[in-house]
Amino acid sequence: MLRAAIAFFVLGLVAILLGANGVGGLSLEIGKTLLFVFLILAVISFIASMVSGRRMINRH
Repeated sequence: MLRAAIAFFVLGLVAILLGANGVGGLSLEIGKTLLFVFLILAVISFIASMVSGRRMINRH
C-alpha cells in the first residue's frame, strides 16, 4: 500500500509538471488517501501487537 501511495505521488507530480493539472491533482489526492490509510493500519497493528504481547518475528 505504501508503494502504491508513492507511485500515485510520483504520477501526480509528473502529470502536474507536464500540464495535466486535473490528473495530477487527482493522483496526489489518491496518494494522500492511501498514505493515511497505511498510517492508520500501521498504528492499529502496532497497538494490537503491544496489547497481545506478541513479539514480531524477524524473517530475513
